[in-house]
Amino acid sequence: MLNLTQGDIAERLTYDRLIPAMEKALTAFSTGAVIQPVRNMIEIEAGKRYLGVMPAVSAGMMGAKLVSFYPGNAEAGLDTHFATILLFETPHGRPVAVMDGTLITEMRTAAVSAAVTKRLAPPESRRLALLGAGVQAAAHLEALRSILPLDEVRVWSRTPERAESFAKKHGARAMTPEEAVRDADVIVAATHAVEPILQGRWLKEGAHVNAVGAPRPNWRELDDTAMDNLLIVDSREAALKESGDVILSGARIFAEAGELFAGIRTAPSSKTTIFKSVGLAIEDIATAELVCELYADAARGSGLRLDD
Repeated sequence: MLNLTQGDIAERLTYDRLIPAMEKALTAFSTGAVIQPVRNMIEIEAGKRYLGVMPAVSAGMMGAKLVSFYPGNAEAGLDTHFATILLFETPHGRPVAVMDGTLITEMRTAAVSAAVTKRLAPPESRRLALLGAGVQAAAHLEALRSILPLDEVRVWSRTPERAESFAKKHGARAMTPEEAVRDADVIVAATHAVEPILQGRWLKEGAHVNAVGAPRPNWRELDDTAMDNLLIVDSREAALKESGDVILSGARIFAEAGELFAGIRTAPSSKTTIFKSVGLAIEDIATAELVCELYADAARGSGLRLDD
């Protein structure tokens, strides 16, 4: 059984392989080819500490991710998520790998947003606004740069020093949230906000928003006006149980992302679109499976056997 560290994963996992893998995984999910319950979020301390249990089964692989979510870690300069993934092959139940899930969580979230953005944002989109200056902001910037001809990146954080540091590191400009969002083609909301930080009146017509924060049923990043646009989710069931943006706004869900990828639903062109992502176990399992494939390819290329 493989035991892979974050460093092992970072050496091999790239967005050019991961984005299409996420399209395939979400297509399978939305067409009924995946067995997956909504994650079990165990509250350790109200509003501060959680443990998530996320199992999923696909035709080839199955497994589970255990993820800790400590939003208060951000204030101490620590990661807010830590995770481990255990992978089995489905036909016989044989354990295949155990691996660090922290980088996988980071990259698969951004890759899913990028896959949806490819479908919904104008292909000539050049202005990106990042609300949040943490790990997910950086991951989304890398993923979106791989699919869009970006020439302007704007960033905002509730901690101005973090926004300035992010801007200097990534070639962006630090702004207020309204300044960042106005006239932006693509917007990413990746914060631990509990009240809306993005107002719909700031969005230009035809803009696309990837909202990946506020992962609790009473937390929000987007106001009602923003949510009153064409809404795509990764999972209807999960969004209606976990997303405060969806639950508290009463927004109507147009489609799951996998339905778009499968051609079951088609989003009208030129509409302002919102993708609300809560994150799915099948995304983690599919990414872990891809990592194993990449590891096997590297081992074969070097003449090694995986059991050496």
